[in-house]
Amino acid sequence: MISKISKIYSADVEGIKSRIIEVEVDINVGLSAFTIVGLGDKAVSEAKERVSSALKNTGIKPPTRENRKITVNLAPADIKKVGSHYDVAIALGYLSASGQIKPFSSEKKIFVGELALDGKIRPVAGVLNVCCMAKEKGFDEVYIPQANSAEVAHLSGIKIYPVFSFGQIVSHLESATRINPLTYTDFDPGLGQGGVNISEIRGQRAAKRALSISAAGGHNIFMSGPPGAGKTMLAQALVSILPKLEFQEALEATQIYSAAGLLLDKPFISQRPFRSPHHSASLVSIVGGGQNPKPGEISLAHRGVLFLDELPEFHRDVLESLRQPLESGQVVVSRSKGSIVFPSKFILAAASNPCPCGYYQDEEKECTCSAYEVVKYQKKLSGPLLDRIDIHIWVNRIKSDDLKIPVDTNESERVREQIEAARAIQRERFLNLKLPIFSNAEMSSSQAEKIIQISPRARQIAEKALDKAHVSARGYYKILKVARTIADMDNAGIVDENALSEAFSYRTRIS
Repeated sequence: MISKISKIYSADVEGIKSRIIEVEVDINVGLSAFTIVGLGDKAVSEAKERVSSALKNTGIKPPTRENRKITVNLAPADIKKVGSHYDVAIALGYLSASGQIKPFSSEKKIFVGELALDGKIRPVAGVLNVCCMAKEKGFDEVYIPQANSAEVAHLSGIKIYPVFSFGQIVSHLESATRINPLTYTDFDPGLGQGGVNISEIRGQRAAKRALSISAAGGHNIFMSGPPGAGKTMLAQALVSILPKLEFQEALEATQIYSAAGLLLDKPFISQRPFRSPHHSASLVSIVGGGQNPKPGEISLAHRGVLFLDELPEFHRDVLESLRQPLESGQVVVSRSKGSIVFPSKFILAAASNPCPCGYYQDEEKECTCSAYEVVKYQKKLSGPLLDRIDIHIWVNRIKSDDLKIPVDTNESERVREQIEAARAIQRERFLNLKLPIFSNAEMSSSQAEKIIQISPRARQIAEKALDKAHVSARGYYKILKVARTIADMDNAGIVDENALSEAFSYRTRIS
């Protein structure tokens, strides 16, 4: 018997990036054997059992009945292969090499999916990432599990075939029964759901103003105040007033959730994420990584809100690990064989009590902590971390008179309209400048210097803040960006002294 070799294309996902994997199958003379090589994990090595049973139950002669040596190579061979999404490609490669399927062109086709023992095709993680990569690489067709269809329904420019069973895909490739490709559906964004409507929060006008600025420009916000003042409710309300997702933002967020295998209830992320990990969370769960690196909370909050309640209670290494993502909008997880980059452009909403008992500087209840305990508690938050937060506010205790004020049911709508208008101004500005950013907070220092126009009087105030108020260079540009957002909310072309003064007031940490 002459050796027969076939080649089918599949793909894997490392981090959130997908890459092509060539599945080569060789059938040769020798003792009966079915071997998979190419640095696969346990799930990959077990594919031969799934493939054999699936083919047998589909009515096709399986490899176990071949008195031949069958070798499957997953190339590139020096890249570790993880997961079960190569099953379909392995099975098709075997059928092609053994001549049990009519010849078909596999050059521009990618196949992903896990085989069940009865021949059905189970969903796998990272399908959206694979389809986006296939589109970029110039592939014509991608065959995916039918259960993964919803997450790629908004992707155009490539034919995507949802497949229910292995027999169905064989029939399609032999032109016996054709599968219809997915029909493109328009993206319909929804409002973020944080569980609290801003109109439900009584009083707190100054805090709501700061929250609106945070939402309008994508700025990080830190809230300090006594227990029960409403810091948690304010943070939960932030996501509800954020503007609707742009399609590109939604695509980025969905790729992260798809790679993490978290698209079970929501097949496509159409609302801004809201993540609120407990303060006991580990470094890996917050930043990402692990033996097979997965996105952490800061990446799952991409284009949404990451709420860290009781900020000083988080482990010190977790807090300090936030420095780079807050600055660059991404986190780099380094391993011996390379680095994986996870996007993490989120709004950090942090809340803290001013001291262990919570009543330091409270107007009504006396603090029971010593001066040493107050300083020690506040020093849990390092200066470099706090310097990366744009807006610092003190949340006052709610007065009884505030609770008597009727709820303004239209407040959230008014606030959201103002924020949407400000974001529209920013969107147009950055489109005209051909910058791939969506909000003022994403501007670099050099971009802020070139883009933000301020009045002469405002310039004098900014220079005094830098020289006399001990504001860092980073803080200076953050003041400019917050001031630009305030001006956008007022539909002003130039940043005046009022906008700059308000922005500067948010850099003064009161605690």
